Amino acid sequence: MKNTLLIHFVCVIFAASFTTINAQSMSHTLSAPVAKKLPKQLKKHNEIRIDDYYWLNDRENPEVIDYLNQENSYYDAMTAHTKDFQEQLFEEMKGRIKEDDQSVPYLYNGYYYITRYEKGQDYPIYSRKKGSLDSPEEILFNCNELAKGHTFFQLGGLSVSPDNRFASFGVDIVGRRIYTIKIKNLETNEILPDVIENATGGSVWANDNHTLFYTRQDKVTLRANQIFKHKLQTSAHQDVLVFEEKDETFNVSVGKEKSRKYIVIGSESTMTTEYRILNSETPDAEFKVFQPRVRGLEYSISHFGDSFYILTNKDKSTNFKLMKTPENATEKKHWKEVIAHREDVLIEDIEIFSNYLVIEERSNGLNHIRIMPWSGEGEYYLPFGSETYNAYTTTNVDFNTDILRYSYQSMATPSSVIDFNMKTKEKEIKKEQAVLGGQFDKNNYVEERVWATAKDGIKVPISLVYRKDLKKDGTNPLLQYAYGSYGVTMEPYFSTTRLSLLDRGFIYAIAHIRGGEDLGRQWYEDGKLLKKKNTFTDFIDCSQFLIQEKYTSPAHLYAEGGSAGGLLMGAVVNMAPELYHGVIAQVPFVDVVTTMLDDSIPLTTGEYDEWGNPNKKEYYDYMLSYSPYDNVKAQTYPNMFVSTGLHDSQVQYWEPAKWVAKLRTHKKGNTVLYLHTNMDAGHGGASGRFEAIKELAKEFTFLLDLEEIKK
Repeated sequence: MKNTLLIHFVCVIFAASFTTINAQSMSHTLSAPVAKKLPKQLKKHNEIRIDDYYWLNDRENPEVIDYLNQENSYYDAMTAHTKDFQEQLFEEMKGRIKEDDQSVPYLYNGYYYITRYEKGQDYPIYSRKKGSLDSPEEILFNCNELAKGHTFFQLGGLSVSPDNRFASFGVDIVGRRIYTIKIKNLETNEILPDVIENATGGSVWANDNHTLFYTRQDKVTLRANQIFKHKLQTSAHQDVLVFEEKDETFNVSVGKEKSRKYIVIGSESTMTTEYRILNSETPDAEFKVFQPRVRGLEYSISHFGDSFYILTNKDKSTNFKLMKTPENATEKKHWKEVIAHREDVLIEDIEIFSNYLVIEERSNGLNHIRIMPWSGEGEYYLPFGSETYNAYTTTNVDFNTDILRYSYQSMATPSSVIDFNMKTKEKEIKKEQAVLGGQFDKNNYVEERVWATAKDGIKVPISLVYRKDLKKDGTNPLLQYAYGSYGVTMEPYFSTTRLSLLDRGFIYAIAHIRGGEDLGRQWYEDGKLLKKKNTFTDFIDCSQFLIQEKYTSPAHLYAEGGSAGGLLMGAVVNMAPELYHGVIAQVPFVDVVTTMLDDSIPLTTGEYDEWGNPNKKEYYDYMLSYSPYDNVKAQTYPNMFVSTGLHDSQVQYWEPAKWVAKLRTHKKGNTVLYLHTNMDAGHGGASGRFEAIKELAKEFTFLLDLEEIKK
């Protein structure tokens, strides 16, 4: 089923971190870049749109690169007065992080696996210990060494063979999520000659320790569309195509069941799924379709014993129900109900153990963990006392244990990893997230959940965190964040970096708007396709509520969103610019109509069930009515900071670039508008953990500088 944020510093010290020159005064002396206009006619449904900046859609064009560099130089010049403060913020946020940190070890197939960081290093080290945590450490991959010479580095899809001898892994050195898969002999530390290009990064081993299944992408659209079979120490040119997804609205993946008995190929679109299964002992046999796809039927599978457990929306079960079927009779006509559908409870996931079934549920906007003994007696829920929190199961790779590992955090409570004994109900906190610096005390913060009334009467939850000494008098700066698409739930999570805003008087708010799955599946359905505008109006209504309740005011309210949340930002600044003093739009999806009409752009065709297909007039007209780029107009916009990555594979860099170019020609007044392009990164930004904090420091400085201007 279907993702940064010390009482106020002494004012004199804080003010000293800025020069007397501010962005607004500089805006009168520095000229913003002006992108040339090359009008292009875009024809559809007997209508013509004029796109003056279509030419920016060519990263190989030196003029395009020159324009992006001009925007970066403009940003640098306009924010030069904040550079020292950016560095101060960076060091402050970095100083809260335990640099020599490591994950909680987990035991799998005879080895304890650990991910750790070393002081001063940007990238993780993956290691393991055989049989005992007292055993010598075997370093599998030191990403700090592998990343040398690269401006971007990402290791993904680490998979160890059943005999523990080999590890497959994917490497991306560009940031477009296009991986090269390689294989390492863990006994000799030799990297084998096997090289698999143009992959998604992940791969799984069959039980013969010789056969590897992996996913390849279409070279143009980057849609994951093929599953290949690779034999150890052979050329990738000899790999066998075992499945190809011809439907352009579907993406494919391959994985392995917790039982290790089955290799599973998944085909998934926004509203339909289909699986194929293969016994891991017979990798050269044919995959069998589990249940043929039916438009609108979603299901996921978990193998245990001689059965499969199926989480599905079958029979109009909008919030999903749990069913079961024999492993040799997998079509839906054989499925039997285990947990019935409930209108007020969304089943998000399950975890199976020999003696227990664990259900992850969501009701009233909060997640719950339900423990159900297979005996049928004594089921219960884990108790969580906070008003707003996030709890979820983590790494549970063994059936034969009474220990459930889960994580808990809230907006004021650092994350903990907990081992819970489902039999005795005793819990052991294996790790609590460290917050260094000696100044953090969760008792200094208040977290609450409030409900705003949307324009159609629907109640929308908002999660808030702020210092307890704060007064609700309308003068507080408030950063409101949301996403609101793809059924993604925005959990109320803890952030050490966010403390740099909270401790300077900011309130942080997450608006759980429609388009996510925060209040169940219908919450998602009511925020997509021809109901997409609910996402935007919900956000605006939440802003108005926070203003009415004196949490903040338009002079101090800021908004932030990324990717599809960047679309949200683009829509709300067109619809209600007067509510916000500043807006951060990260890698924003803003040229909706043009992108969704171009099926050569990565991910487009798979998005039709989310946004609609603009080749159909009804969807074209609706998209056109809210597309941020198409609805830029002559009005006063908030101060805006827009970021993107040149190699972004999810939202192409030219969308925010075109948007900013158009905004520059239409916006009134002297609010600032910045476009910053990371020339080395993709959708996720910089790859190193500290480089990512530097990007965050830019955003926080943007907000804090605007507040400083007002003093």
